[in-house]
Amino acid sequence: MLKQTLLYGLGLAALMMLLKYFEYSYTIKSFTQELYTGLIAVFFMAFGVWVTLKWVKTNKTAAKTVQSNQEVQLSLEISDREMQVLISLAEGLSNKEIAEKLFLSESTIKTHCSNLFSKLNVNRRTQAVQQARELGLID
Repeated sequence: MLKQTLLYGLGLAALMMLLKYFEYSYTIKSFTQELYTGLIAVFFMAFGVWVTLKWVKTNKTAAKTVQSNQEVQLSLEISDREMQVLISLAEGLSNKEIAEKLFLSESTIKTHCSNLFSKLNVNRRTQAVQQARELGLID
């Protein structure tokens, strides 16, 4: 009886394996285009992520830093915090980005910008950066 049960079980296992093989074979034949399209999509996604990471890493190292001139800063009575804001403006950061960088609120950044505009006698951010460069405040 045990021998018969084992043979019956092995026969069923062989039939299940054969059925799974045909199912797999049918799936591969029926959905070949979808499988290849999916593989190509995954490849290009991975390639895009790799290129983006390389590009971001390269641009972060290539970002120029802005230096300040202490003597001009003192003569214009610009505080150190205002100087940090001015340098961030020269780097092209928005108020929100400057606030995150300096751990301040956006309204505080706007106040510092307003103070800088009055001290540099300008009306816009771009004018402030240009005036600061002309005065030798930043380079």
